[in-house]
Amino acid sequence: MDRPTPAAGNSATREELPFSAAAERNAAPILAVLQSWLPVGARVLELASGSGQHAAHFAAAGAAWCWQPSDADARMLPAIAARCAGLAAVAAPRRLDLLDPAWTAGLAPVDALYCANLLHISPWPVCGALMRGAAGLLAEGGSLCVYGPFKVEGEPLAASNAAFDEDLRARNPAWGLRWLGQVDELAAAAGLRLQQRVDMPARNLLLRWVRASA
Repeated sequence: MDRPTPAAGNSATREELPFSAAAERNAAPILAVLQSWLPVGARVLELASGSGQHAAHFAAAGAAWCWQPSDADARMLPAIAARCAGLAAVAAPRRLDLLDPAWTAGLAPVDALYCANLLHISPWPVCGALMRGAAGLLAEGGSLCVYGPFKVEGEPLAASNAAFDEDLRARNPAWGLRWLGQVDELAAAAGLRLQQRVDMPARNLLLRWVRASA
């Protein structure tokens, strides 16, 4: 999924807000799974919120969570705020850059972290930063929920995902689909245990790591 283009200025109308067709398509299937994973009233930090479509969709659908959107690109924050205006369960967006060693500083503990389509359009060090940060922010038993396409050891890679991976690497050599086993190694090193995997439409996965007991 490409990152949406930031809207110009801070006063864009809803029709002018950045829009991701992929986020629009996958919001409902993701919500259905998250509702079975996350408790009512869960405090959720979303990373790489992009256009804010997931935050807005989940809140408008009645998901009873306290949702904190964020993005590394400060230009996206006004668009997220505009899209989520009037949704009491969605906090004002924050700028969080996982490549900042102190990105978790000042953040309160949460019940869940969520990100969609992040790891394959970020340099590999973002994955380790995500896992270490999640381990530090999650309450015991809390969940890290990650959505996107992956390469899985021992499983054939769909032709569409192989082509997508090739296209990503041509655009930026630091991007590309990640091997699930390598991602899980970083998670385990941070104290997170892969608990659930759900196969999603368009050959994506929704993965849930849980912070192990101390």
